[in-house]
Amino acid sequence: MQIVLGVFEQGIIYAIMAMGVYITYRILDFPDLTVDGSFPLGGAVGVSMITAGMSPVLALPAAFAAGAVAGMLTGIIHVKFKIRNLIASIIMMTALYTVNLRITGRANVPIFTYDTIFRNAFVEKYLPGALAPFATLIIIAAVALVLKLAIDWYLKTKSGYLLRAVGSNQTLVTTLAKDKGTVIIIGLSIANGLVATAGCVMTQWQGVFDITLGTGTVVIGLASVIVGTSLFRRFRFVKPTTAVIVGSILYRAAVALAILYGLAASDMKLITAALLFVILVMGMERTKKVKSDA
Repeated sequence: MQIVLGVFEQGIIYAIMAMGVYITYRILDFPDLTVDGSFPLGGAVGVSMITAGMSPVLALPAAFAAGAVAGMLTGIIHVKFKIRNLIASIIMMTALYTVNLRITGRANVPIFTYDTIFRNAFVEKYLPGALAPFATLIIIAAVALVLKLAIDWYLKTKSGYLLRAVGSNQTLVTTLAKDKGTVIIIGLSIANGLVATAGCVMTQWQGVFDITLGTGTVVIGLASVIVGTSLFRRFRFVKPTTAVIVGSILYRAAVALAILYGLAASDMKLITAALLFVILVMGMERTKKVKSDA
């Protein structure tokens, strides 16, 4: 039961991050490595506020705002200074390592003795007894659901439609007298805001901030997006955000099974890389098959 709960808890936390990666990877077609810096940025903002005596709940919107600023700066570097998207994101990712250290003051900050969104008087009062073992999962699912509904709503707005258009048809955005650069910056801001929020939730879930928290985050996000969107490709009624959440949970389940059947936890990065490789190859083969059938 603990393993299953752990898979769902981690899977849904990473799903929040993966929704941000979905915006950059699928919608904007932007290889954004800022994710590896904005994920721990959310954690750094969260632990700094918590250790300062502030509400752990308020740490979530603060983390989103910090991530949005990081994404906006990546967009500005790319759009205004005409630096290639991948290089722009690498510049920002590198800069955020130092920024995160500056925010926290050190590379490792434990918060086991502080209130978090998972350990506080409200949770103890309203999620007692039989619900206690599932309290953490309920809270994570609630946060993810709110963000998912917000993204689903946004993508149906005029700004959301422009965001979807800029990744596939930038000429259309220009003909509508809209600045495609501004749309890209907005998309990167929203995406990295989601990633930073996930980092804040993950840090509170673990009870400790570590500067290496974001290492390989973008790979996990890509794997979750590819698994989810590939799995529900034929089911048009399933929203992409829902597919990404399911993909993230399935990905975490695959990692948990690999560890359960003999691989060490230290091998997780290798497992992640191998799974992503297999997923990409399978996706390419499926695409080739569809084209040959057509």
